[in-house]
Amino acid sequence: MGTPEFAVPTLERLLDSRHEVKLVITQPSRPKGRGMKVADPPVKVLADSRGIPVLQPSKLIKEGIAEKIRETGADVGVVVAYGRILPESVIESTRLGWLNVHASLLPEYRGAAPIQRALMDGRLETGVTIMKLVAELDSGPIISQQSMEIHEDDDALSVANYLSVLGADLLMRALDEIERDGVIEGEEQNHEQATYAPMITKEEGTIDWNEPSVQIMFKLRGLTPWPGLFTSLSGKRLRIIQAEPLDEEEAEHVGATNELKPGTVSGIMKGFGFVVKTGDGHLLIHNLQLEGKTPVDGDAFLNGFPMKVGQKLG
Repeated sequence: MGTPEFAVPTLERLLDSRHEVKLVITQPSRPKGRGMKVADPPVKVLADSRGIPVLQPSKLIKEGIAEKIRETGADVGVVVAYGRILPESVIESTRLGWLNVHASLLPEYRGAAPIQRALMDGRLETGVTIMKLVAELDSGPIISQQSMEIHEDDDALSVANYLSVLGADLLMRALDEIERDGVIEGEEQNHEQATYAPMITKEEGTIDWNEPSVQIMFKLRGLTPWPGLFTSLSGKRLRIIQAEPLDEEEAEHVGATNELKPGTVSGIMKGFGFVVKTGDGHLLIHNLQLEGKTPVDGDAFLNGFPMKVGQKLG
């Protein structure tokens, strides 16, 4: 059971292994993009290409999914970013239980957006956990974990790409152990240390210029590629794609003053972009996209949309 691109490496590894994939369950296909054309989830696309039966239920209990899983005779179920909490009947539908590939070092960041929340919190490390699935959200026994360092140039997409492959590797090792031992065993989580990563909302992409520069950068990395980080300019939405904080010497060099209110253009850097006052400093904006336009670098933006010191954003 899985839906987005994050789940694809695990399914690929399963399909290429000696294990037999009896059934794939994914979310219903939905309209997507500007043209709102119905698009299949990435997991369905892969399963179809390999001739694996696919179910796309809207209601797991009403559509009798637990019984359909039992009919396959599956020993183990695997869930990776399926997008819905599984009912007890589904969890009990395989002979040995279910494994979950979760993109955090549990018990930290249980929930729908562990990668984004870790980046938004400025964490320097994250990882992936293989756990036995239970009815309560991401609280099952831990079978294995592996950590990864978060680099300054990482965003939610790059971290997800790495963890999806790392998780697939860990899962295959876990399956080998289960096949050998005939049981799914893990170590109980310390539930008192649990933290939660609720689903990201589009509204969270709105920049609060009163925040420190580093916090705005954490949000930029955590909310890339979706929903992105945005403000407004002359009544139009302005998406910030790349930016960097300026130190005091750099800010002085472009004449950026701390007397301005946060959200005000505080300097122009020819060849790079424009500078905006934040809660504690200044942020150079050097890649952006104005509503209805294509993304451009800061210099090209200034050529088409001259900015002035004192101009207000947001």
